[in-house]
Amino acid sequence: MTTPRTRSPADAGVSLREKLIAAGLEPWLADRLVAMPSKIVQVEPRRPFREPGVARDEVMFVRSGILSKFKSDGSGRRQIVALRYPGDGILPREGAAEYGIQAIVRSEVMVGKAEDFEPLVEEIPELSRFFWKLVQRHNSIGYEWLVNTGRRDSTARVAHLLSETAERSGIDVRHESMLNPFTQQQVADITGQTSVNVNRVFADLERQGLIKRQGREIIFTDWSELRRVAGFQPGYLR
Repeated sequence: MTTPRTRSPADAGVSLREKLIAAGLEPWLADRLVAMPSKIVQVEPRRPFREPGVARDEVMFVRSGILSKFKSDGSGRRQIVALRYPGDGILPREGAAEYGIQAIVRSEVMVGKAEDFEPLVEEIPELSRFFWKLVQRHNSIGYEWLVNTGRRDSTARVAHLLSETAERSGIDVRHESMLNPFTQQQVADITGQTSVNVNRVFADLERQGLIKRQGREIIFTDWSELRRVAGFQPGYLR
């Protein structure tokens, strides 16, 4: 039996320019976007990169790593409400943002000012359409996450997160294993569970023969059944 290659969803693999082109942007438009005045920031996962309730007059593009958007309830318990992978962006917004931003793993982020980004989008209609489609895609992902935490059982929630992560990262599950980028607590914060229950779910997925774990490496031993358990239909990612 051939040992599968291991890939991390957090790896950029190619440049931000190539990621934007792969997402549907014309090369000349990707060049304009990448050439926008900006700075490259290294973001560590140990503390929030941006706090909730702060004005967000900036645009971010993930070059490598994974960023999360999070919110907390009245008692301080955190819910991760969105993820941004290499090539994904977080757009400017008017007023204070209701969510915070924190890295899942060590990440590299391109940060530009809204005053440079917005005139570029207004000047070029193709850019405006591109970002409108990205906003629609992220909305679709958000709706799927809402169903995941609100209606699916604990096993299906984790199975769905693993399926989505592999799909969004372009991992060939037939020949590649996935380096799990999430801590047990982060999986709990995404799926609305406790970390103790998440540990039980991973063990149960292994007992069912759906995955195999070797440290942080996850081998998808029965991809079709994992998707069935998760109720995962990847159309919402398109």
